[in-house]
Amino acid sequence: MHKAIALSVENIQNGGGPFGAVIVKNGKIIATGVNRVTSQNDPTAHAEVNAIRKASKKLGTFNLEGCEIYTSCEPCPMCLGAIYWAHLDKIYYGNSKTDAAAIGFDDSFIYEELKLNYADRKVKAAQIFRNEALEAFQLWQNMESKVKY
Repeated sequence: MHKAIALSVENIQNGGGPFGAVIVKNGKIIATGVNRVTSQNDPTAHAEVNAIRKASKKLGTFNLEGCEIYTSCEPCPMCLGAIYWAHLDKIYYGNSKTDAAAIGFDDSFIYEELKLNYADRKVKAAQIFRNEALEAFQLWQNMESKVKY
């Protein structure tokens, strides 16, 4: 955790956001990440996502079972989703989402949006061309050599 916190402080000094993350396997650091949203003009370049990308590349797998993530702040909804998709075993975090909201990083609106019907959300969504889109799902379902994740 000390490394994740140090990364968050260092990242501020380098012009980035106050977030750092470390992925550990068997007590050894596999990968680190910092927030690069503004420096890379990438809204998905959060510390946790960057660390997951590096760990997956280093280990040669999308499945990070057996790994844990230490992050300087409680993960946002996007990062939490990425952590679940990566199959990380445990999350340790420093600052809470309430602490983050107090300095302008408030994710509560996303949690509230998820509770709403699509028609009532800020970003509207509509299902179109479902029958055409199902072709890929049918191909996937019938493929015997697929790699499940």
